[in-house]
Amino acid sequence: MNNRPILDRPTEINVSLLEELRYGISDALIIAKRDLLVWLRVPAFIFFAIVQPVMFVLLFRYVFGGAISVNVPGGYVDYLMPGIIAQSAAFASFGTAIGLAREIQLGVIDRFRSMPMARSAVLLGRLIADSIRLLVTVVVILLVGYAVGFRFHNGVAAGIAMLGFGVAFGIAICCVSAFCGLALKNEETVQSFGLAWLFPLTFVSSAFVPVSSMPSWLQVFAKNQPVTIIINEMRSLALGGPLFSGGIKSVIWLIVIIAIFIPLAIRSYRRI
Repeated sequence: MNNRPILDRPTEINVSLLEELRYGISDALIIAKRDLLVWLRVPAFIFFAIVQPVMFVLLFRYVFGGAISVNVPGGYVDYLMPGIIAQSAAFASFGTAIGLAREIQLGVIDRFRSMPMARSAVLLGRLIADSIRLLVTVVVILLVGYAVGFRFHNGVAAGIAMLGFGVAFGIAICCVSAFCGLALKNEETVQSFGLAWLFPLTFVSSAFVPVSSMPSWLQVFAKNQPVTIIINEMRSLALGGPLFSGGIKSVIWLIVIIAIFIPLAIRSYRRI
């Protein structure tokens, strides 16, 4: 008899935790559905998520492609596509920051906080919705790339892995974006700040031109920043090349970015 409460208590705690987890996931899926519906019903969101990356593919393929020489199988279009996928994932992911800042200004976040729902649902639901949106964007870019001559040279499995790296990179940028949106709280400020750090990271990288073509002082930064490391790994997966060391570095960078910015985003959300 004396031992019964001790045996029952962990069971009650486990049931409670499982119920909280179930309700939290259910709330997050509802928020994700809401965010996806907003994306589908606002033409501007669809334009920036899908049409703009397609324009980048066509622009670099047919306007700049003839002027840039690269030593890879398939020529410049095969060199270009991994960079376009990573760049498009990064820019599409910054919609997270803009969306959260807009909802703070409109009072939507305050309404969510007043509802009987899991506090984690707003951020988790947004990340789920953005992951789905990123996957759609990357697939569309890949289809357009195939239409203009891009081909995988390293097998189906490596191609799927490259796709996964692109989406994972986008999710990591989503975590950074969530923190920026929740910390800055102003849509115009978020847009200006996003351009200030996203453009240097994506363009001063191996996304569009070989790093060796840059000035020597700039190569030091370009070679060692995470965007270049991840794009080089995606390019190796698509075209064939050394995978192990680049893959380890890429995974470490993704884990570090997510581990740093998710707690920062949660902290900013609690301070609203």
